Amino acid sequence: MIAKQLINPSVVPLSPADTGSEYLYHMDENKLYFIPVVEQNKYIGLLSEDEIFNLVDPDEPVRGQKITLKNPSVKDYQHVFEVIRVMAELKISVLPVVSEKNIYLGSITPDSLLGWLGDYAAVALPGGIIVLELNQNDYVISQIAQIVESQDAKILSLYVAFEKDSTKMEVTLKVNKTEIQPLIQTFNRYNYIIKATYSEDLQMLDDLRDRYNALMNYLNI
Repeated sequence: MIAKQLINPSVVPLSPADTGSEYLYHMDENKLYFIPVVEQNKYIGLLSEDEIFNLVDPDEPVRGQKITLKNPSVKDYQHVFEVIRVMAELKISVLPVVSEKNIYLGSITPDSLLGWLGDYAAVALPGGIIVLELNQNDYVISQIAQIVESQDAKILSLYVAFEKDSTKMEVTLKVNKTEIQPLIQTFNRYNYIIKATYSEDLQMLDDLRDRYNALMNYLNI
């Protein structure tokens, strides 16, 4: 998945000729804290709600008034992981996507990322989830895959999370079987620590949503 495939069409850019009041209206309508500024299809920057509230006259065009524009963006061909990195580091809820010539193509929001995350984690597909805890040095993906396949199952998605200031890590597996007890027993035989399991689709979706919301709260966006 690349940046241009994550564009949220609901984000409408404004121009420097628009007034601060118009910016606030669009932000309120779309529940945005940032809005892209574009002139003649060229991306100029990202204007925050705080900057608009500080305008001397919100009923006058923002052009010529004292404002500070952030200038984050990603190229249309960049990977979704780069999108997440930029949004997390800059703590922004709107990330413009531009071409090599800085032509504005659209913007990415947390909602569009959540849609990708649902597809990436195979949420719509039936199956079960197993969360393993292990030392980073013990992480061997081929062995994990072998254990899963030994029970006639397939890994639909896999992601890892590293614990801060620790050698521990979590490996979350989504497999194509809802009956995962035989897999759990096999992992136990190989001395894997199982932190959690989920075998109902609704429960898995709720867990994914909770993890995403926790991430957004942490980023404060």
